[in-house]
Amino acid sequence: MSHPVSRRLFWPQSVGAAALLSGNSSSAFPGESQRIAAIVTVYTKDSHADGYVGKVLEGWQQDGGKGPDLKLMSLYADQVPKNDLSLALAKKHDVLHTRNIEQALTLGTGNFAVEGVLSMGEHGDYPRNKLGQLLYPRKRFFDEIVKVMQRHRRFVPLFNDKHLSWSWDEAQEMVETAHELGIPFMAGSSIPVTWRKPGLVLPRGCQIEEAIGLGYGELEGYGIHTLEGLQCMVERRQGGETGVRSVQALQGEAMWKAAREGRWSTDLLEAALKVVPHKKGDVKTNVGNNGAVFLVDYRDGTRGSVAMLNGHIGQFGFVAKLRGVADPVACWFVLQEEHPWEHHANLLRAVEQMFHSGKPGYPVERTLLTTGIQQVVMQSLAGGGRRIATPHLAVKYTPSDYPPPATKPFASPT
Repeated sequence: MSHPVSRRLFWPQSVGAAALLSGNSSSAFPGESQRIAAIVTVYTKDSHADGYVGKVLEGWQQDGGKGPDLKLMSLYADQVPKNDLSLALAKKHDVLHTRNIEQALTLGTGNFAVEGVLSMGEHGDYPRNKLGQLLYPRKRFFDEIVKVMQRHRRFVPLFNDKHLSWSWDEAQEMVETAHELGIPFMAGSSIPVTWRKPGLVLPRGCQIEEAIGLGYGELEGYGIHTLEGLQCMVERRQGGETGVRSVQALQGEAMWKAAREGRWSTDLLEAALKVVPHKKGDVKTNVGNNGAVFLVDYRDGTRGSVAMLNGHIGQFGFVAKLRGVADPVACWFVLQEEHPWEHHANLLRAVEQMFHSGKPGYPVERTLLTTGIQQVVMQSLAGGGRRIATPHLAVKYTPSDYPPPATKPFASPT
């Protein structure tokens, strides 16, 4: 969908398509329930499986109330530890708990039997490689799901939680396969669709001089969330997304040295901290050697970076300097920090829309690009902070205006 370029910033109100994410209606698809399967690494309390599949089973608030218009038919858990919830919940809700992915998609009937698939490759006991990346089996899940689709010639919508893979090659193959077979495919983080305070959406076609995503936590698992927050904003710039020329990741004193050299702006960072909650005191003192900066050099000359401010913030945010706008613009990506983790509900509504319409809410290429950047970040860190050219990250796509971010703080439909 396209709109004329606005010369002002858009601070969204609860109108139009935003109703799906804002909690303005009890059901986006009254009278319909798409039959879906869930493929998860592990289903324990407060895992991603709990945050998404749990809302399909037990309602938006996970208290037995109204939930999405989706009916979970089957559940495959790759690991079943002592604190597993999948077996008990499957029994409670009369859901088929399967031994493998094929059975989850056919319900053991020999025919393809679902209309959408949730693939949740997050959490569980999996190894790390030498770069420190967790080797979640997202590509294995994808391959097994697609194999069953091909066998039955049924290509239904598929959602992949968080980044596509620890490997660029695997991620690229996933996207190419989905396009070749006509599989509606979405992926990514809940950060782009969670509540923003203030409700900042950059106008289409804006000119960005510099942008910074703010984050915290583990540099791979939480770095990808921060990159998704950065990317969902900068992709709206003039010319759309054309990819990334190079990536460099620096830790400790090296990140602040890069700021002194003008490679990323602490003035912009300070502007962001006016809206993103943070610890009292000096940011550099609080972060110490626990922080990192990812320097992202876009192919069109846009300067982007991610500042991981461990010790100073425990939130995600964004800030940018726009050409022709005097003051920096910034927002805080607000997450609910306790059960039922309603920022997951915001993303689940977008996935629900895809399951019903057969059309992804936004291009999977966004997450293909963030997946590629994140892998190079880990390579740069392992190489002592070296700059790495990224000709393979010439990912081009046009952003979507749907789904918009939530317009109410944690207001699930009732």
